[in-house]
Amino acid sequence: MTQSCKPLRLAKMASPIGEILLVTDGQALVSLDYEGYEARLMRLLAKRYGNVELEQPSDIEGFTALEIDLIARISAYLGGDLTAVDSIAVNPGGTKFQANVWQALRSIPPGTIMSYGELARQLGNPNAVRAVGTTNSLNPISIVLPCHRVIGANGSLTGYAGGLDRKRWLLEHEGVNLAQLKQPQRSSQGQQLSLLNSTP
Repeated sequence: MTQSCKPLRLAKMASPIGEILLVTDGQALVSLDYEGYEARLMRLLAKRYGNVELEQPSDIEGFTALEIDLIARISAYLGGDLTAVDSIAVNPGGTKFQANVWQALRSIPPGTIMSYGELARQLGNPNAVRAVGTTNSLNPISIVLPCHRVIGANGSLTGYAGGLDRKRWLLEHEGVNLAQLKQPQRSSQGQQLSLLNSTP
């Protein structure tokens, strides 16, 4: 657990998938969660920072330049500029393994999906599928660290800390045709070949 040098701030923004909660440390985004998931947000922050209080502006006039920039970029992403969040400065904390998994999420392009197993192999640790899945479930910065792009080996959406409806919306927003998800084909060695149907 680390102590924050600066107070943490909470800003809220409206979105098509419900109110989004943004927590910053004055330099970077440390958490992005959703209305209704405040308990999860506070639990993850407390695990990292200890007893934490969030400073919240009473209106838009109280937003910092960082918060205004974050809201603009996330709004642009939600409006169709799918790369608008790619260069947002983040500080998710976590262990070295968790940081590596969360950073690897940013390498999955918008509109594509990857299984937990594929992500574990990309990280050079093919036996860490469950650890990758657990780390995904602890991702403190939804959307920007796009854990919604990771699905089960059988093509199922599996879980999403913000709810499966949001995961579905985000994937469809990025152009993933969820109707084409299918049971993966496997080679004789058991390697995954495809999560998408090749025919329309």
